[in-house]
Amino acid sequence: MAKILVVDDEERILKLIRNILLQDGHTVTSCLSFDEVDEDSLQWFNMILLDVMMPGTDGFEACRRIRNKVDCPILFITAKTEEEDIVYGFGLGADDYIKKPFGMEELKARVNAHLRRESREHHVVLPMGDIQFDLHGMKLMVGNQSVNLTKGEYQICEFLARHKRQVFSREQIYEAVFGYDGESNDNTIATHIKNIRSKLDNVGVSPIQTVWGIGYKWEI
Repeated sequence: MAKILVVDDEERILKLIRNILLQDGHTVTSCLSFDEVDEDSLQWFNMILLDVMMPGTDGFEACRRIRNKVDCPILFITAKTEEEDIVYGFGLGADDYIKKPFGMEELKARVNAHLRRESREHHVVLPMGDIQFDLHGMKLMVGNQSVNLTKGEYQICEFLARHKRQVFSREQIYEAVFGYDGESNDNTIATHIKNIRSKLDNVGVSPIQTVWGIGYKWEI
């Protein structure tokens, strides 16, 4: 499923959108202001939903600022339905408008339609220094060499890289990657990290650092 960023200054709307998208299995990052967004992490999202009328950096300005940084669809959520506003938004690089008030099924349909189109049109490869992530194929590449990671090992790497320089405990990593219903426990994270490090050391990179007494972070 997709990784989606949602920015809306109305907490009620933000929670509604989050709950709707979670029902379809998407991973949702929600912010009440675009000024809360880590712009260095934008490349990891498969879709961005922006409210137009927000204090501080509004949706139009946010779209203008990030359009050249991201390849994913940007959808506006707005009550501004005048034709000139819609035309202006498309001119900034938006892919679609979702007009307030919207229904649950409409939101799902529009989001999933854009995601289906993206999956047909793009084979997403995200660079992180010497390392590249093939998000669709769930492969990690160092240069032209594919590193033979298990699914769990790949997911740990992607999670840490997507939140580079942030420190996570073993428990936090386990819950983010395997969920509460996983069949193992957080103690296996240390074993996974050990195996990942061994495989990455063999190809000359060491992005995962230990923060003693706390956990791990991706630093590259």
